[in-house]
Amino acid sequence: MTSNRLSRFVAAVFLLGLLACSGAQTKETDSADKRAYLKQENPVQVMVLKKEPFEKELVNNGKLVAVRKSDLQFQVSEQLIKLAVKNGDHVKAGQLIASLNPFSYQQKLENARIELDKARMDLRSRMMGRGYKTLDTTRIPIALYHTQAIQSGYESALRDLKMAEFNRQATRLIAPFSGIVANINKNQYDQVNAGDTFCTLIDNSEFEVEFSVVENEIKDIEIGEDVQIVPFANSSQAYHGRISEINPVIDEDGLIQVKARVKNPGGLMEGMNVKVLVEKEIPNQLVVPKSAVVLRQNQEVLFKYTKGKAFWTYVKTVAENSNSYSVIAHPDKGGTLAAGDTVIVSGNLNLAHESEVIIK
Repeated sequence: MTSNRLSRFVAAVFLLGLLACSGAQTKETDSADKRAYLKQENPVQVMVLKKEPFEKELVNNGKLVAVRKSDLQFQVSEQLIKLAVKNGDHVKAGQLIASLNPFSYQQKLENARIELDKARMDLRSRMMGRGYKTLDTTRIPIALYHTQAIQSGYESALRDLKMAEFNRQATRLIAPFSGIVANINKNQYDQVNAGDTFCTLIDNSEFEVEFSVVENEIKDIEIGEDVQIVPFANSSQAYHGRISEINPVIDEDGLIQVKARVKNPGGLMEGMNVKVLVEKEIPNQLVVPKSAVVLRQNQEVLFKYTKGKAFWTYVKTVAENSNSYSVIAHPDKGGTLAAGDTVIVSGNLNLAHESEVIIK
């Protein structure tokens, strides 16, 4: 009995010894890991600050509208007998778009010519009865000629002929300017009514985009100033434009309407949604890529590099564009920032003040 108790006691002491050794080893391993972590050097990229011009950007959204666009209508009603183009076709000024059945209008034109000939014969007979052998208005008193022209029906017949000629010509829809045809919804042999929009003709050589700016941004915008137009559908493609109009009224939302025009070398379409970037050069700025500025304690900071360590500096962004910030040291935080300082531009997301870093 005593022997069994002694054996159990020895076994327990042995087990406790093993656990103690294991715990000591674990603590030593943890301490080693911590020391290794503390000594870990963070790879970063740096740049040297210098004074340089900064391209400030105002970014707004807008929609393209053709500078010249027209809804085309037939001036007469008839059956559509020829559709010379389709949606998306490019036409030149004077080109036929569509035509209506001209038969009834041609007949009215012929009748109008006959009625005019009859009226002219009656007028000539009246004038000969008064001693005038020709209808030369330079030899006939104006009042007399006018009276006889009305009584003979000549003036009325002349007007009817002009109207008949117009209606006959109106059976052909002609492009008034060069452009792209859109919104045709009629088929051959459909009935077309006068005054209904038949199609839209869009001059896609130049577009206008309207956008809004707030009051404190209008100082950076001038007529003729360059802008960049970037389609949402293709953000890699930018088009050059110019400010064409500034409406001198601030609306109830505190916004000012601005228009810009852009030439279309290809790729732009009516109604396309675009970004408008208004660029303004600011001289003598400290410019850093956007990746250089990070948030710490909800404050903007960047890290200066000095002798293998990162030292954070509170900054204030003065202006921005798509890629960069113009920065200054935050005036209320007591930091400094000047040309010649080396700042970290990547690898800074997890850095703390005085973190050890290595330039890669």
